[in-house]
Amino acid sequence: MTPTEIVQLFFRDVRSGLLPDAANAYMSEQVLAHQITSENETTVHRTPANYADHVREMIAAYGAFKLEIQELIAQDERVYVRWKQTGTHAGEVDGFRPTGQTIVEIASAVYRVHNERIAEYWIQIDREGLRLQLQNNA
Repeated sequence: MTPTEIVQLFFRDVRSGLLPDAANAYMSEQVLAHQITSENETTVHRTPANYADHVREMIAAYGAFKLEIQELIAQDERVYVRWKQTGTHAGEVDGFRPTGQTIVEIASAVYRVHNERIAEYWIQIDREGLRLQLQNNA
């Protein structure tokens, strides 16, 4: 499979929340997850199991959310994806109690695929947009 196919299937099965435990089929045993939060870069070591737990946390916070890939560009081992995630504010997020309101998250990531597994990714999420929605719905 190509890196593009692997990332597309990962989004379809795992990142979508439909089959979180399928992370084993798409991710290396150790994945470097480079994250930007308030302009600070951090790197988290993820395993398929804790990524599956992370997806379940998203389901708890946003309910059965809808995930739409808005852009996908690939070059060699790297695949860029920008997506829109729409759900219902069903669980506590960043200290905000559930409101039941629709909430939209826009994010993008570059995935590095090696030996037909996601080995590393760099992710950016519009945290300010998310915070404003939560604040306005509180």
